[in-house]
Amino acid sequence: MQEPLSKTAAVLVFGASGYIGSNLVPYLVSHGYKVRAAARNRKVIEGRHWQAVECLAADALDPASLQAALDGIEVAFYLVHSMASGRDFGRLDLEAAANFRAAAAAAGVRRIVYLGGLIPDDPESQHLKSREETGDYLRAGTVPVTEVRAGMIIGPGSAAFEVMRDLVNYLPVMVTPRWVESLSPPIALTDLLVYLEKLAFIDAAAGGIYDVGGPDLISYRAIMHTLAERLQKRPWIIPVPVLTPRLSSYWLRLITAVPVNVAAALIDGLKHDVKADTAPVRALVPRELLPLEQQIDAALKAERNQDLPAHWVEGSIRCRNFEPRYAFYAKQASGYCDSDASAEQLWAEVCRIGHRGDFFSLNILWWIRRLGDWLIGGPSFRRQRRHDSELRYGDVLDAWRVIAYSPPRKLTLLMEMKAPGAGVLEFEIHTEGARRRVTATAYFHPAGVWGLLYWYPLIPAHLWIFKGMTREICRRAERRKSPDT
Repeated sequence: MQEPLSKTAAVLVFGASGYIGSNLVPYLVSHGYKVRAAARNRKVIEGRHWQAVECLAADALDPASLQAALDGIEVAFYLVHSMASGRDFGRLDLEAAANFRAAAAAAGVRRIVYLGGLIPDDPESQHLKSREETGDYLRAGTVPVTEVRAGMIIGPGSAAFEVMRDLVNYLPVMVTPRWVESLSPPIALTDLLVYLEKLAFIDAAAGGIYDVGGPDLISYRAIMHTLAERLQKRPWIIPVPVLTPRLSSYWLRLITAVPVNVAAALIDGLKHDVKADTAPVRALVPRELLPLEQQIDAALKAERNQDLPAHWVEGSIRCRNFEPRYAFYAKQASGYCDSDASAEQLWAEVCRIGHRGDFFSLNILWWIRRLGDWLIGGPSFRRQRRHDSELRYGDVLDAWRVIAYSPPRKLTLLMEMKAPGAGVLEFEIHTEGARRRVTATAYFHPAGVWGLLYWYPLIPAHLWIFKGMTREICRRAERRKSPDT
C-alpha cells in the first residue's frame, strides 16, 4: 500500500505559462512545495524569475517531450487547453489529454489534478464540452484524477473577468445579448488556488469531481455592475434577443483586448446558467469563501500591490501606468526583417534608437507625434539620452524608458508619452539558422473607448513604421560589418 501524499512530493505544474499556472506556481512554492514548471515555451516561464522552480519545455501534443517533465513527479497539475488554437481546439485537447495520461502512467505519477469548467445540463458550447471530455480522457488512464470544476474566476488576467472589465471600461452604453442574464457562481482566484492545492493531497479526493464556486449565484449583468462601481463607471446595460453569442464574439474582436479566440470560446459558453454543487468540496476543504464584492476588491488590490506575474504582455500594472482601468491584455502590431549580420551588430544599432531624434524610419511621423506630446506637456523633446550608443535599465530616451534590457536579445521600452492608454515598444533579435531576425512590436493597453479610437487608426501606420524600422536596423548593421565577418 502506498504512503499518503505529503508536501514532500515533487509537484509538476503543466501549463505553467497560462493564467492559473502562472499564479499556482508561486503559490505552491510559498507553501513549501518542490515545484517543476512546464510550458511549450520555456523562455516565457523563465521570464517569471520564480525562485527555487525548475523550468522546462514540454508540449502535451509532443509525447517525446513529456518524459523529462514527468520524471520523478508524484502530483501533476494539468492546466492546459487549446482554446487559442481556433476551431479545432476540441480535438487537440483530447489528443493532448491522451498523451499526458499515458506519459503520467509510465512515469509513475500518483495523482493528476485537472482544472475543468462547471458543466450545465446539455451543454451546447464546444468549449464546455471539450473541458468535460478532457476530464473523461484523463480518467480513462490508470493514474487517479482529481477534477476541479470552476466557473468564472475573479482575478487579474482571468479571461472572463478581463472581457467584463473591457466592456465596462469601453462602453458607457452596452447593447448586450441575453447571456448577460445567465447565472454563474464566480470564485476568487485565491479561493481556487487553495482548493487546487488542498484537494491534490487529500486521499479521499482521488478519482473525484468537485464543483467549486463562490457564495453568490449571480448574473453576468450584476457582475458587470459591481465591477463598474469599483472602477467608478456607470454603464447602461441593455440586453436584446437578436445578439447571439456568435455575433457577440465578432463584436468583441473590436472592443476587448482579450485574445480573440479565447474570448469567442468563452462567450459561446456564457449562454448557459451554470451552478456549482459545492457540498462535496466543502466537506473535504471547509473554507469561508469571498463574496463577489470582496473578490473584485481583492483582484484590484492584487494589481496595485503587484501580486501578479511581472510580465508586461500579461498585464504588468507598471506598464499600464499603475491604472487598473486600463485593459489588462494588450493590443499589438509588429514588423520584422531578416539579416545575416551578427546579433551583436544588430543589437548595437537597436541601442541607438532615439539618438538625435532618429527612430530608424519615417522620422517625420515620429517628430509630429513627439511635437504633439510636447505641446500637451509630455516628456518629448525635454529629455536627453545618457549616452549616444549605450543603454542600461532605467535609461530614458525622449519619451521612452528602458524597462527590460537583455543584450543582445531583447530591449523593452515603456512609452511615457501622454496617451489614452499605456504602451510598450519591444525589439527582439532571434537567431534562425545562419540568419538573424529583428522584430519590433508595439503593445498598447487602451484606456476606455478613447484608447481604442487612438489605437485603431494607427494600425496601418504602425505596420508600415515597424517594417521600416527593422529593415533599416538590418541595413545599417550589414553596412557596418567588418570585411572578415
